[in-house]
Amino acid sequence: MSQPHFIVFANEKGGTGKSTTAVHTAVALAASGHRVGALDLDSRQRTMTRYLENRDATMRRLEKQLPQATYAVLDDQTEAGLTSAIERLSGDVDVIVIDTPGRDDPVARAAILKADTLVTPMNDSFVDLDLIGQVHPENYKITKPSFYAELIWNSRTQRAKNTGKSVDWVVLRNRLQHIESHNLKRVGAAMDELARRVGFRVIPGLGERVIYRELFPKGLTLLDLQQIGEVGLGHIAARQELREMIAGLGIPGADEGQQLAATG
Repeated sequence: MSQPHFIVFANEKGGTGKSTTAVHTAVALAASGHRVGALDLDSRQRTMTRYLENRDATMRRLEKQLPQATYAVLDDQTEAGLTSAIERLSGDVDVIVIDTPGRDDPVARAAILKADTLVTPMNDSFVDLDLIGQVHPENYKITKPSFYAELIWNSRTQRAKNTGKSVDWVVLRNRLQHIESHNLKRVGAAMDELARRVGFRVIPGLGERVIYRELFPKGLTLLDLQQIGEVGLGHIAARQELREMIAGLGIPGADEGQQLAATG
């Protein structure tokens, strides 16, 4: 039996939309024909789990089936517990989405070693960029990669040595609308420079939109526009962002473009 494709969302900073992006990715891949497992490593906040539980509740209330992942929360916060949880999920799925806590964590490091696709969502700011690289205060050039970038580099090297497989590290550039355009350009240039030095890809992420906070209580995603009710241009634009993000991740399997176009 072939192993599932592991997508690990990891960022030691909070407030980057990591769990929201992980849920949207899991549901989008389920809508595209994948059998998706979702493993929440944050047993305290459980944001991804609560989101998917809300989705189950909405399906019961509407008496309608929506694309959904098989999900679990990691209560046994050990590497052995992680291995057991993955084994339980792996039997029925071809993709496993793992959401890690927004902090340095031994179990999160172990999960990163499992990643086929490692996703680091980042807000478009130098505060967030500092997670993976230090920037010169005058010319905004990268002075050196950060501890986190070195951690990921070492994890990728170790995984390649152990399994012979490479890791596709993707940085999601989530856009905050209130940041000035010249600052966006500086952040983008610094991120592109760091991508060349450290070896990750940069793809567009999700914008800062109120709709994401409104969707959480019902467990809905931007692919569920028919269930949301009143739909505006902002919803449609945000859904297009999501489709572009999923295409950018490049997860092997079903034809995302064709399937997602028919969803919602």
